[in-house]
Amino acid sequence: MKIGIVGSGLVGSTIAYAVLFRKAASEIIMIDVNEQRARAEAMDIAHAVPFSHPAIVRQGGFSDLKECVIVVVAAGVNQKPGETRIQLLGRNGAIFEKIIPEILFYAPEATLLVATNPVDIMTHIAGIFVKKSGKPVHQVVGTGTTLDTARFRSLLGTLCHVDPQHVHGYVIGEHGDSEVLTWSVVDVGGFQLEAFLKRRDIPFDEKVKNDIDGQVRNAAYTIIEGKGATYYGIGAAAAHIVNAFTHNSRAILTVCSYLENVRGITDVTLSLPHLLQGSKVVDILPLNLSSREEEALRTSAGKLRSILDEYQAL
Repeated sequence: MKIGIVGSGLVGSTIAYAVLFRKAASEIIMIDVNEQRARAEAMDIAHAVPFSHPAIVRQGGFSDLKECVIVVVAAGVNQKPGETRIQLLGRNGAIFEKIIPEILFYAPEATLLVATNPVDIMTHIAGIFVKKSGKPVHQVVGTGTTLDTARFRSLLGTLCHVDPQHVHGYVIGEHGDSEVLTWSVVDVGGFQLEAFLKRRDIPFDEKVKNDIDGQVRNAAYTIIEGKGATYYGIGAAAAHIVNAFTHNSRAILTVCSYLENVRGITDVTLSLPHLLQGSKVVDILPLNLSSREEEALRTSAGKLRSILDEYQAL
């Protein structure tokens, strides 16, 4: 399977590297406005091919996206000192206005996977350009809270002393401060979380819950404070999504996509569990949330809608 990655900075190049080692693609096209950077990253990653699997990794232009099944969008600019988030969105929106039509022209059937932050808003903006082209809006998804969900499950696995792959729980809503940890639907080996912890005689109270919540919600801030950027986690998350698409694994992942209505908030893009089949989203799964979680999800959707209103008023 052939995929493209637009944006060859730390996130885009890490995604390419992770895709290679997941054996999720047979050809990876790396595109960046800085062609020298894209060429160097592609060359460096190509040198790792003998340690992974037969694959082509090369720098290219938009015309090289022909026949791509997935195009990952990791392009964007960083926030300047004193710049508001809305001003940053304006600049990144202008970048998307240039690159999304180019992607759709050369790879009209490709699914677009957006990794640029703030990912919910940028996925929504990409969806606007997709709709303008006459394509279905669900042709574009974002990495959403896939990484947040992994962080949540990892911490729950540590708490329960079990492999996190046997823990099922989701982080939904915004990929950011208003995200919602769905404690009420956490399942461990078929047991509801509290029942499992009680059976295993593991202490669990609000303090434990708040500590896990804080670690999940503030992980990016902690990493950025320590090393300036996050890219390994999101690189692995994006590669996992690409792998689900290219290998038709029928995975259920908390990617973000356009939704007409979320708890009374209309026209918004956020994360819920999505069933992926082939290279498409085939269903968006509702969760049986507690009333507190329902209200938190509505608040998260409202926050995103407010940001979109500000952006669209620019």
